[in-house]
Amino acid sequence: MTAFPARGRITANWMILIAALAAALGLWLGMRLFAPAPMPQLPPLQSGMLFPHPRSVPTFELARSDGGKLTEAELLSHWTLVFFGYTHCPDVCPTTIAAFAQAWKKLEPAERARLRFVFISVDPARDTPEHLGQYIRYFDKEFIAATGSDDVLTPLTRALGLLYSRGTAADGNYLVDHSASVVMIDPLGREVGLLRPPFETPKLLADLQALARSP
Repeated sequence: MTAFPARGRITANWMILIAALAAALGLWLGMRLFAPAPMPQLPPLQSGMLFPHPRSVPTFELARSDGGKLTEAELLSHWTLVFFGYTHCPDVCPTTIAAFAQAWKKLEPAERARLRFVFISVDPARDTPEHLGQYIRYFDKEFIAATGSDDVLTPLTRALGLLYSRGTAADGNYLVDHSASVVMIDPLGREVGLLRPPFETPKLLADLQALARSP
């Protein structure tokens, strides 16, 4: 009797092998194409810290002091330093912005071109865009200021790991408790760390230069 090869079994085995290889290839491509970009490689920061993993920034839209809009798209292609406060702040806000302004003036033009400093007011009732513009220009004309409603500010600050809370006063002169840290957003639009007080100009300058000179 003539024996014939089991063609059906051989074909089935090859189909299983091809399917396994296709699945492995698809998994490898998925990891290469859709894996999150790694954290930026930076020297140790003197005024802050980098997170182990980046945090995504939610979509938002705020009113800028110059009449434009500030959105998450504006955070791309450069390092953005974001500080949340308010113009009636008696101490933390003016001292923080002044420290950044002093360090900013010591940067080279090419370094400043890779950086943005953004002041976001969490007191929109008193900080109109016009008032914000006058306030921020006092420190540096390159600095950006913006604000918005609590519907935008609350989810944005929480996503960045920050908090704010307004007090109450019969005469309208209330204080706002807020985080004193400055958020670092990388050129991919991700929160990657915090700069924290006290802010000393030499240390702050070194950190800004490290960000500006990073790949």
